[in-house]
Amino acid sequence: MLSLNGIVGRLGGALLALPVRLRERIGIARLRSRCVAAENVTFTRETIIHNPFGTENVQVGANTLFMGEINVIASDARVSVGDWCFVGPAAKIWALDRITIGNRVFISHGVQIFDNNSHSLSAAERHARFYELQTIGRHLQPETISHKPILIEDDVWIGFNCAIMKGVVVGKGAIVGAASVVTHDVAPYAIVVGNPARVVGESRP
Repeated sequence: MLSLNGIVGRLGGALLALPVRLRERIGIARLRSRCVAAENVTFTRETIIHNPFGTENVQVGANTLFMGEINVIASDARVSVGDWCFVGPAAKIWALDRITIGNRVFISHGVQIFDNNSHSLSAAERHARFYELQTIGRHLQPETISHKPILIEDDVWIGFNCAIMKGVVVGKGAIVGAASVVTHDVAPYAIVVGNPARVVGESRP
């Protein structure tokens, strides 16, 4: 039998937890307002979606557990995540062009997916844009950034802390080993590791 102190402690704990749960629900509702998500998508407290351009820019498919971050950088950029996917904590998707992720794709924690170079290749332009950001709070001119779409096909598994770079296709059923850097297309059912990633084996359907 619980003592009076035990009962009070449990009640107090439940009351303290209520605002946190409420904040989590509000946060998840905000996430859903920034994308087109299937009803049974699961977002968590780690999930972040930066998308100021409209819900149609980001689509997340049915039965997906999304714990990572999406950053939509341009008004015509698109991110599509398929059904039954897992995107782990601190995995980040950076879209200036188009990033398409198929069904049943596993993206481990810490993965970085970039369809762009992030900054101009010109040192003067990089400094000018950063100066504007620091002194005015915004860019007066768009930065010239190279970009190409990324396609990650169905049933791919990407290990933790990988980098998937612009313009690549990761073929169906491929496995990308932990901490690999993918700069070229990966054939279906290939296992690749390293920087740059190279084929070391073959996976199974």
